[in-house]
This record gives sequence, structure tokens and C-alpha cells, in this order.
Amino acid sequence: MFTGQHFIAGKWVKSEETFSSTPASGPSHSFYVGRVSDVDAAAKAAEAAFETYGYSSRDVRAAFLNAIADEIDVRGEAITEIGVQETGLPVARLQGERGRTVGQLRLFATHILSGEYLDRRFDQALPDRAPLPRPDMHMMQRPIGPVAVFGASNFPLAFSTAGGDTAAALAAGCTVVVKGHPAHPGTGEIIAQAIEAAIKRCNIPAGVFSLVQGHGFEAGQALVQHPLIKAVGFTGSLAGGRALFDLCAARPEPIPFFGELGSVNPMFMMPEAVKKRAQALGKGWAASLTMGAGQFCTNPGIAVMLDNADSRAMMTAASDALSDVPAQTMLTDGIAAAYRKGVEAFTQSPTQKLVKTQSEGRQALPNLFTVTGQDWLNNPKLHEEVFGPLGLVVLTDSVEQMVELARHLEGQLTCTIHLDEGDYAACQKLFPVLERKAGRLLANGFPTGVEVSDTMVHGGPYPASTNFGATSVGTLSIRRFLRPVCYQNIPSALLPKDLTE
Repeated sequence: MFTGQHFIAGKWVKSEETFSSTPASGPSHSFYVGRVSDVDAAAKAAEAAFETYGYSSRDVRAAFLNAIADEIDVRGEAITEIGVQETGLPVARLQGERGRTVGQLRLFATHILSGEYLDRRFDQALPDRAPLPRPDMHMMQRPIGPVAVFGASNFPLAFSTAGGDTAAALAAGCTVVVKGHPAHPGTGEIIAQAIEAAIKRCNIPAGVFSLVQGHGFEAGQALVQHPLIKAVGFTGSLAGGRALFDLCAARPEPIPFFGELGSVNPMFMMPEAVKKRAQALGKGWAASLTMGAGQFCTNPGIAVMLDNADSRAMMTAASDALSDVPAQTMLTDGIAAAYRKGVEAFTQSPTQKLVKTQSEGRQALPNLFTVTGQDWLNNPKLHEEVFGPLGLVVLTDSVEQMVELARHLEGQLTCTIHLDEGDYAACQKLFPVLERKAGRLLANGFPTGVEVSDTMVHGGPYPASTNFGATSVGTLSIRRFLRPVCYQNIPSALLPKDLTE
């Protein structure tokens, strides 16, 4: 099933050093570690392919995206089998994620065929205008060139080899070099095999897509610093993403780094809503907090509420529900160790334990803490994400303190308000603050479901992401890999076909 090799310019390539996968179950496999020379070969192939693919028709690119989706579905059982082994995620989760992955490929195919993303504009020449004439001008969005994509640990399909970043870049007309995530290299290789089949089926230039496997930092650093790479898509940790962001900014030619880095996704539980729905809110939060062992970037890690009897009833309901959740397998040994470290840090901070468990090995049990609003304000460490099923209740003394707490939030992917009609007046104070903090605002829901659609914004102010004007989910994400070009007095015969239709 596996070669363990890199896929570069249409060929499977070996290198000297290897690393072994560390699956949650099943056999380990050996994979080659990407070298700087492998990255260089992939980037050069991507640049060569862009000279053709970047000027291909939308029909050609849509057919290619649909072909990738078809080939992934053909390999569905094999993808699920190795994905479960490598990540410990359940079968249903992997099958659902595969559906999302092929769905977003097909969505982008439909999106580019409509042509709306091109944002085509035209200013007719005004030769007789005084005091100066106006030239004939056209404008539309064009692809930027080869793009680097980093696979994510927590989404081996939807945010990795053929995930949202790759789909958006290919739809835009960009070529792609993927740095595979070492947590699921086998899954990545099977997806690369699917893309290879689609390349051959659609007669696409071979360098349109490359996969460089690796363990460590050398290949990733070389990729973001390669002069032919024009943008980077990344989903991962704050520390890792910030390091790559700084490398992109320090290049002789700085390039955009579209990183999704971290978020605690706070929920503001308004008093009337808690009074009427304390039990349901507590149970609902526990279910969202522990979904996928809490390994979602939209995991709601903080619940802010007034310190009163209704809130304590909700805390009890959440505690009872969390106490019934069994241990779950985390994605990697490193993520599990980081989770235990994060729990220990909360234990040593000015918090009270509501649900305190002892996780071991790669297994994670949920934990729940509570803290006063003032202690939360005084301890910035409590504002940071703990990747896993850890929740924090922040008890405030007033709605005014809730608003003050919102002002001290860092950038978030999501902010949620649970409210009833009697809370509208208080929410009028809270909404303007939260709108500046997050890319997505929710009412009376939980943020762990991210719809792939035209309206979705999956991004936010730093540190949620490195570019607050972008999204990594939904059709709007294509804009990250486009740039506007104005064509002034260019003869119609030389204009891009998309401008002359």
C-alpha cells in the first residue's frame, strides 16, 4: 500500500533518511524524510507547471478538482483504515471527514465555473474627458503562483494533503507543494496517489502537485523560504505557526502566511438563557468540549457567566456529563503530553477543580475548572488554549465585568452567546466588542461544527490566525491565492479569455 516516498513532479522519490510512523493502533511504517533538495525540486516543478496550469481554463480546473474527489472516493476504504490506525479517530469521523474533503473539492469546482470569484471590472475609455482622458481598463483576479501547504495534525483529510488550502489554491490556478504531517504520513500518501491518478486522467502538468514527507523542521523551513513559493497555508500550533510566519516575513521577498494558530472560542452564557436552560446548556457544552477528545480548533474552552445559583446549576450539569465521558485517544503522543502539561498548569493557577482527572499515555480524560472573573483578568496564562477536553468556567460579578472580560480577549476563531429574549439589552453591549475579536459569531449553538459554504469565515484576529481578512474554510478562502491585475489599453486579442467572455 505504501512506498514511503515523496511525490514530486509526477514521480515517487526516495531520500536517504527515514522515520517511522507512530500509529495509535496497527503496524508502524517507514517513510522518507524530505531534504532541502526535495523541496527545491518540488518548488521548481510547481513553477514550471504554473506556466501552463496558471493559464488553464476554469473548465479544465473544475474537471481536475472533481477528478481528485472521485479518486479519493475510490480509495475510501483504504483511507479510512490507515487514518484510524494513524490518528486513533473513529471510523465514522474519518468517513465524515472524507465526505467533507471531497465535498469542498466539488464546491470549489462549482464556484470557479460561475466566475464570480474573478471580481471582473471594466472602465470604458473616455478619450474626450477633460482635463485628462481616461484609458480603457479591465481588472480581474489572477493566481499568485506556487503555494506551500502544511498538513494539520487534527484533520488528516479536510485540512491536509487535499484539504481546503490545496483545493482553494488549485481552484485559483495555483500549483501546490504539500509538506505532509508526520502524524499521518500513510493517509497523506494515499491521498497523493489519488491526486496522481487525477493528474493523469485530466492530462494536467505533473508539477501541479507535490508531497514532501518529513519529520522535523528542515523541509518545512526550506519550503517557506524557497524563492519560488508565493504564499503559505498552515493549520497548527501557535509556536510552530509563528516561527514559519517570521521566516516568511524575513525573506528577501516577503510572502503572505495564512496561518490558523489557536483559539479558546469563548462562550458568553447570558443570565436569562442560563436561568431557563441550565441543564441543557451544561450537557451541550460537555458534548462539544469532548468531541474528538477536544482536538478541534473551534473547541469551546471557556464559558463566561454570572456567579449565581443558575450558573452553578449549569456547572453541575456540565460536571456530571463530563464525569461520564470515557478516555479518548489523542492524535499523537506529543499532543497527549501537551494536554497533561496544560491540565497541570491550570491546577497550579488560581482555579478551583470541578472535574479533575488523571490522563495517561495517549488517552485523555476531560477536566473542568472554575475561576473568578478578576482572577482570569489577572492571569493571562488562563487565556491560552489547551488543546484537548479542558474547560474553564469564568464566574463574573456583573454583565459589565463580562463585557470587560470580552475586551481582554485575544483574537478568536469564534465567539458564542447563549441568550434569551430577556438578554437582548445586555447583548447590545457585548456584540460590538465580540465582533472585533472573532471571525464568526454564534448565538445559541456550539462552534465545533464548521460549515463549508460561501458565508463561512474560519479565521480571526491574531493569534487565531495571522491574517484577519482571510478564511481557511469556504469559497471565500480562494481569495488568499489570488491577486488583482489591471489591464490598461491592452488589445482584446491579448486579454485573458475570462475578461473577453
